[in-house]
Amino acid sequence: MREPARPGSVSEDERRRAVRILLERSAEPDGFVPFDRFMEVALYGSDVGFYTRPEPPFGREGDYYTAAHVTPLFGRAIAQRLRSAFAKLPVRAPLRVVEVGPGDGTLGVAVLTGLAHYPELRRRLEYVLVERSPGLARRAIEQVSSAGQSSGIPARVASGVGSDGPFYGAVLANEVLDAQPVRRLLWDGGRWRETGVKLVKDGFVRATGPCDRPVPAPDLPGNLPDGTIVEVSPGAEALLREVADHLVGGLFLVLDYGMEEGELIAAHPTGTLAAVRRHRFVDDPFEHPGAADLSAFVNFTRVRAAAAAAGLTELAFRRQAEALAEWGFAGLLEEATRSAPSAEAEVRIRLAAKNLLFGFERFSALEWAPAEEIPKAVPGPVR
Repeated sequence: MREPARPGSVSEDERRRAVRILLERSAEPDGFVPFDRFMEVALYGSDVGFYTRPEPPFGREGDYYTAAHVTPLFGRAIAQRLRSAFAKLPVRAPLRVVEVGPGDGTLGVAVLTGLAHYPELRRRLEYVLVERSPGLARRAIEQVSSAGQSSGIPARVASGVGSDGPFYGAVLANEVLDAQPVRRLLWDGGRWRETGVKLVKDGFVRATGPCDRPVPAPDLPGNLPDGTIVEVSPGAEALLREVADHLVGGLFLVLDYGMEEGELIAAHPTGTLAAVRRHRFVDDPFEHPGAADLSAFVNFTRVRAAAAAAGLTELAFRRQAEALAEWGFAGLLEEATRSAPSAEAEVRIRLAAKNLLFGFERFSALEWAPAEEIPKAVPGPVR
């Protein structure tokens, strides 16, 4: 969770490498770079991006934590939801759970451990990690493979959701959409402009440029106060299309923080861009690309529209706490406290559960299913 515990710094050489990469990606003769391209380099640029740096960003010793780091019951509840989705699929079909952006593998371990409780699923399952950062992919697969060996469920890394063709199963994305590069579009009173940076010598300054790339439906609003910023994510929409193209049957589950577009404009008229390092907000997200995590609230209006356009059927859209309740979180908590080895351990379990349910109040759960009849080849049954 991107919540405000060391403001980061990068070396001068790293800063210059980042500027050089940005210059190469500028499509404008004056050196203008739209913000989504800046964010792409700042997060994922080779040897300069935040997620390519050697130190892991997760947990108390890192930069931020997610719901999976609060309690393993989060992943166990998700496993129960996946089981109910799998019950509607062909009985003997192989199943693939694809986790996008698994980070350090904490969520994958909990989900795999939960799925291992269902013998009828174990021999049909495989767990696949899709992670853009090579360093994080190595950490995640090490953790998840170990859990998989204990449970009898194989785990591996893939380059993308659809890299192995169409499949039955599930796609899981926890705090992934908020970390996708966003375009930050500025209303100047009469037209929309693209915000970003302009490269000057060995550095850059904030700038605006023409909004000449199409914005998928719905249409951008008009008649807004000057300076209003709307954030849209081409990367998030591309992920939705990839899932729709390859998930033949099962569940696509997104857990993230955000709002509908009207709510975002009303509550955050200048946008929701945030930079976090060591659990503290960084004052200037542009100053040292790669030194801090960059994220933006998910624009659920555009995400839901993109999912519908891709052919996904929305099953549910609600607060994360409500979804966890329906997925049996209370029963898992009762079981965990009942088997706690000490009174102190029971208190820790209950406090972690309270943090999950009330500390992530801005989070929502989105559930989609693929269109019912998709003319694609699918894997054969498990023999």
